[in-house]
Amino acid sequence: MDKNQATGLILFAAVILVYSFFFASSPEIPVEETQTPAQTESGIQEQQPVSQNEETEVNDTLISAALATKYGELASLVTGEAETVILENNLIQVKFSSKGAIVEEVNLKEFKTWKQEPLLLIDAANSKMDYSIESKMGPISLNDLFFNSNLTTEQDEEGNTSHILTFTASTDQGQISQVYTLKDGTYQVHKSVKIDRFPGYFTGNSIQLTWADQVKAQEKDLPESRRKTEINYYLSSGSYENLGVGDDLEQEQVAEPVKWIGFSQRFFTAGIIAEDAFQNVSLTQSTPEDSSIVKMMEASLNIPLNEGSANYSYYFGPDNYKTLKKVTEGFEKNVDMGYFFVSWVNKYIIVNLFAFLEKYFSNYGVIIILIVLIIKLALSPLTYKSYIGMAKMRVIKPEIDELKEKYGDDPTKMQQEQMKLFGQLGVSPISGCLPMVLQMPFLFAMFFFFPNAIQLRQESFLWATDLSTFDTFINLPFTIPFYGSHVSLFTLLMTVSQLIYTHFNNQLTTAQGPMKNLGYIMPVMFMFVLNSYPAGLSFYYFVSNMVTFGQQALIKLFVDDSKIRAKVEESKAKNVNKKKSKFQQKLEDAMKAAESNRKK
Repeated sequence: MDKNQATGLILFAAVILVYSFFFASSPEIPVEETQTPAQTESGIQEQQPVSQNEETEVNDTLISAALATKYGELASLVTGEAETVILENNLIQVKFSSKGAIVEEVNLKEFKTWKQEPLLLIDAANSKMDYSIESKMGPISLNDLFFNSNLTTEQDEEGNTSHILTFTASTDQGQISQVYTLKDGTYQVHKSVKIDRFPGYFTGNSIQLTWADQVKAQEKDLPESRRKTEINYYLSSGSYENLGVGDDLEQEQVAEPVKWIGFSQRFFTAGIIAEDAFQNVSLTQSTPEDSSIVKMMEASLNIPLNEGSANYSYYFGPDNYKTLKKVTEGFEKNVDMGYFFVSWVNKYIIVNLFAFLEKYFSNYGVIIILIVLIIKLALSPLTYKSYIGMAKMRVIKPEIDELKEKYGDDPTKMQQEQMKLFGQLGVSPISGCLPMVLQMPFLFAMFFFFPNAIQLRQESFLWATDLSTFDTFINLPFTIPFYGSHVSLFTLLMTVSQLIYTHFNNQLTTAQGPMKNLGYIMPVMFMFVLNSYPAGLSFYYFVSNMVTFGQQALIKLFVDDSKIRAKVEESKAKNVNKKKSKFQQKLEDAMKAAESNRKK
């Protein structure tokens, strides 16, 4: 150890000794323990706020920098507290979130689910609408912005009330406004988007909307609901299209501009309608395993911006044909009225007849009975002609039997002689069938109308608690293939009445062999098909059969076979020397040619 080190060590020891002697406390009582709890807590309280403030300032600075990097001029609009705002009229209630000014929930006030709960066509848990616009910062989602809301009410000159909800988000550089308008007595919500100023910030000329919706099960019959749920859309060119009702994943990239898109359920539709047209439309739908969800649907589309403005509408409401027809061109096609050869019956006759009878009758079972009576009365001339035609064929059966005995081994000759006989007697073999064929559009039209008639939803009649679905008279402990695990009494009554009608009808015709037995097979086949169809449809067919019995019994009172036979003999006398018509001659020539080819 050198001299300097020794000197330093001595001085250091001297300092410690002097400090211990004059300043150190008694070793029995440490310094820490002499402080009171209040003094200790006070010290902590005095130091802690300083530390938190410093940390908060640092965090706020970092967050502000991150928001400024992502949102630029809109950074101040992405912080706030979301509030729920309600826009409603006498039919629907729409809830909005001030964050994004988006629709979160739609409640249809007039309707309930099959569990008698509020019918939410849209809710935040299952539906999401995301709006974004291209900017110099990249895609900016309007859903991230916080808006201020203002609800007002206006009346036009005709006294119609409009409820107007205005959302605004403003900075020094500009303002974004979203205005929703809902008139009383409608299911349509009109929306207007306006971007004012923000020079050079927004670079896109359209709003990109992605709407994903998990369609909730509103009806008890899930399989039927899934069969009737699909994405429908209407092209600006006037063509109606859809993604189909299958369970598999369906996707469609629509090349043409689209006028409207509908997420259509069995009885309700949530749709979006363009003022002009949507562009770059992409649609997807699939069926999930979850039994609480009917279908999963998604639509992606561009809403054009014209000088910073865009206008379009939503429809949140029932699939009532007359209501949908007032919305926009082709929107009524969200209700399936059947193929073109029967749809005219539903569109122009049944829908209007239902609307008329609803004004005077509240029981839909009674309305169905009245519709049957009105249609049967209107078609009674055809029914009469059909009966007379079958009666004529019946009274000439002896002559036909003679021809069969004489020419039974020569089918071509048999047909020729039959045609000759029909011409002499003034009888047409299709006179009994043609009137029935003309009534077929009405018969098949009901097959499409009743499963889609929202008027029958949750309406009871007799033992059926809901005419829009099957009536369960007996629950089976097992499932019968193609039939189900229940017994529909209306379907059974329809089947029995149809079998009785077939038996009665066979007494009036000359049908033999397989054709005669076919009439008994068809009702049984329909029993399997209609067992899971709406009770209203089976009830309509049952009542129709009963009325037909009455019509034929009434006709039989005024028409007997002896009078018909007398008319046939009168025609026979007049047509003895009658020349063959050109049609008859051509028909005979065709038969001869066919027979000649067959022999060759």
